[in-house]
Amino acid sequence: MTTHTELGPALRAWRERIGPAAVGLPVAGNRRVPGLRREELAVLAGISVDYLVQLEQGRAKNPSPQVLTAFAQTLRLNAVERELLYRLAGVLVPPSGTVPHEVPPGVQRMIDRMSDTPLAVFTASWDIVQSNPLWGELFGSPAEADARSSNLIWGHFAAPPAPGASRIERDAAHADAFERMMVSDLRRAADRYPDDRAVTELINGLRESNRRFADLWTRYETRPIGRSHKTVVHPELGEIVLDCDIMTIERADLHIVLNWAAPDTGAAEKLALLRDRVTTAAH
Repeated sequence: MTTHTELGPALRAWRERIGPAAVGLPVAGNRRVPGLRREELAVLAGISVDYLVQLEQGRAKNPSPQVLTAFAQTLRLNAVERELLYRLAGVLVPPSGTVPHEVPPGVQRMIDRMSDTPLAVFTASWDIVQSNPLWGELFGSPAEADARSSNLIWGHFAAPPAPGASRIERDAAHADAFERMMVSDLRRAADRYPDDRAVTELINGLRESNRRFADLWTRYETRPIGRSHKTVVHPELGEIVLDCDIMTIERADLHIVLNWAAPDTGAAEKLALLRDRVTTAAH
């Protein structure tokens, strides 16, 4: 179990990994330690060196939220590290603004290399950020839908399929598991971004328009994100049975949704036909 005694080692580790140039300080002379000196971090965070020493040595407890915010900004902590900082300090994690939509370059490179898989990127609240051409062939382009309908959870609970687009079917067990998983995940997003008006409006709209969502929302379940199983009914190719995996990119707070067909099946053959279309269109 982690306690406040781990705050000091965490601060030292984060301080030692960030160079002075990254925070706008001049780099001059020989530096005996990697990263920032205690004196530098203390000045940037607006605290005394003695207090920083006490925090790193575990002799001081319960730093204020203002001090923790200064540490998070100065040490360039990502969202996951920022949450860990507050938890190690025994302080309630404050709201972190709005749901991020940016895809980091490293994540983008990974996505670009997975072009043979129907793939889309979603925010923490399940708004679509981008999709690859094979996803478009399978489900239709997100540009063809309005902003609310392109939200995956809204699309499942409250929006009818667009004319001529694929529709998704699940048996009762898989539908129940999928819906409970997605509502749980949306609740986690609402907890992380309580000040994001779009998330609040999405949830209110779903509760008003769909009784099933409203019921699940009141259960306060906490189910992890996992695999799902579905049948995509394509307007030309008919039924395509797929498994779906969801990768969560914690630092960027994004979901990457990937769809797979079992090898040597009719579904795999139909996905191959869609890949051929993408390849032909690209040339």
